[in-house]
Amino acid sequence: MADDGLASAGRAIIDRIAYMTLATVDAEGRPWASPVFFATADYRVYYWMSAPGAAHSRNITERPAVGIVVFDSTVAPGTGQAVYLTATAEQVPGTEIDRALAIYPGARDGGSEPLTRADAQAPSPYRLYRAIAGEQSMLCPRDDDGPCTAHGVAHDHRVPVRLDRDPLQFTTA
Repeated sequence: MADDGLASAGRAIIDRIAYMTLATVDAEGRPWASPVFFATADYRVYYWMSAPGAAHSRNITERPAVGIVVFDSTVAPGTGQAVYLTATAEQVPGTEIDRALAIYPGARDGGSEPLTRADAQAPSPYRLYRAIAGEQSMLCPRDDDGPCTAHGVAHDHRVPVRLDRDPLQFTTA
């Protein structure tokens, strides 16, 4: 699969799957993984809603570097593919909540309901968070458990993909 084909497959996974696994680390270095319902409009900035007291939210406050996996669990065993991201996460600043709410929680046909600023600010127990992806990768495709064509490697390995279409249009506030 060409790079464009792999990136298209990655975008299709992100469009189809409702939950990403967010991997964080606490101040003592203990890992924590959490599935969170997410939305993105550009395949670079990912939004979710969480309680500030949740373990992953507290961890982001201490260490904003996160890992993210969006795995396509809808396919037969042994045929799955995933999108892997390294990112920097934070609570969405109050000045950017309206922009985030234009994206999260996503299309209503995905089962989500529209949210308001009041849903994401005190006294509500939840806040909007975002992760801005840096590295984006997927498993290099292999046929019949043989080596991949591109690298000659006979085990699973990740290759970089560019999911967002125009990286110059983004800023990290």
